Amino acid sequence: MSGFKSPSFADRQKAAQQARQSILAKFKAAPGADDPEVKARMAERAALAAAREEKKAAREAEKAAEKIRAAEEAAAEAARVAREEEEAAAAKAALEAEQKAARDARYAARKARKK
Repeated sequence: MSGFKSPSFADRQKAAQQARQSILAKFKAAPGADDPEVKARMAERAALAAAREEKKAAREAEKAAEKIRAAEEAAAEAARVAREEEEAAAAKAALEAEQKAARDARYAARKARKK
């Protein structure tokens, strides 16, 4: 079994030159910008991008509508809470007035009994 023989400078240079040649050949074999296939792919990509933008705009519009709907629901809830608090305050005031009238009637009855 022979040991590892490191490549010489000339071998490395030759390998690098071959690599450059293969890259250049690959680049030259690629279709140009005016090729019908390339134009078709670009048109397809543009159509996909437009569709993606339309979907994004629709999602944003839906989010905005949802925010508006949530704001309206919050306003309605706040109005309902305010109305309930107002009704509770009115009921409390009526109860206090009723209790005061009953208390005043008891007081008046007690005064009438003393006379």
